[in-house]
Amino acid sequence: MSRIVARPLTREDFAPFGDVIDMGGDNRYPINGGRAMRYHDLATAEAAGPNARVLISMVRGTPYEMPLKLTMVERHPLGSQAFIPLSPRPFLVVVCHDAKDGPGEPQAFLAAPGQGINYRRNLWHGVLTPIGEEQDFIIVDRGGDGSNLEEFYFSHPYEIHLP
Repeated sequence: MSRIVARPLTREDFAPFGDVIDMGGDNRYPINGGRAMRYHDLATAEAAGPNARVLISMVRGTPYEMPLKLTMVERHPLGSQAFIPLSPRPFLVVVCHDAKDGPGEPQAFLAAPGQGINYRRNLWHGVLTPIGEEQDFIIVDRGGDGSNLEEFYFSHPYEIHLP
């Protein structure tokens, strides 16, 4: 079994896969008479295909046993998919570049408390993976006609370890 160790989630390292959603960066400004700070334009929601629209949903995820035995990844060819945690807990993010016959070797990131992610359209990624206890998330993704889910099962599992 191939072993992969998750590394901290940063904007720079995650940029080839999508967007980090957090209150970092310089694109911020005060609103509401200076009583609130808006962190602006943190991710791009993509929705393509027939009758496409952007959806906002909520999900409660249960934790996986660590180290994670990664056997499958998925992708959404018609839209991006964002996960924004509602609690200050870390979660595991697994992504893969495209390779000749499907996804390449997985890369793993550990989202810090307060960080969310937005997977680019058609990017191979692992499923939502809370760590330690149940966790609630807002999901922003695509609705509409057409099939927007592909799954790929690896011939051998990968073992993902937390740092």
